[in-house]
Amino acid sequence: MAWIKAKRPTDSARPGIIHNDYRFDNVVLSPKDGCSIVGVLDWEMATLGDPLMDLGNSLAYWVQQDDPQTMQAIRMQPSHLPGMLSRDEIVRYYGEKTGREIGNYDFYYVFGLFRLAVIAQQIYYRYKLGQTRNPRFQAFGMFVTVLSQVADGVIQKSAL
Repeated sequence: MAWIKAKRPTDSARPGIIHNDYRFDNVVLSPKDGCSIVGVLDWEMATLGDPLMDLGNSLAYWVQQDDPQTMQAIRMQPSHLPGMLSRDEIVRYYGEKTGREIGNYDFYYVFGLFRLAVIAQQIYYRYKLGQTRNPRFQAFGMFVTVLSQVADGVIQKSAL
């Protein structure tokens, strides 16, 4: 939390609409080609702000093929399959499509990992209290640990 506070970038000169939960399972793909997005779901957390926050949040869900086994174990989307873009490739593509200069995206990725860890923690807490009974939530305590370790690794290597 201290690193996030210390490294927070200045407000975006080009704010926009932030979805706040943009990921594979919140998009509807075209049945014709399977690659075109025809709808975006789950807008209840949308707000205005730095669009790179959405990029960082999306990257937190993105477990690529060369990520450690601990990340592979918590993966919930097929982002590891051959032919999928790496996080670096996603960032470059995003920059090309939006015309935004991104540079070092460590802050946004770490923030996304932290945000996802907080979400996993509150789901796990509700599971432990018996407020939700879905058995898959039993592993969410481990998710918090893994996400925290990955965030710490990015922080330790960051040039920010």
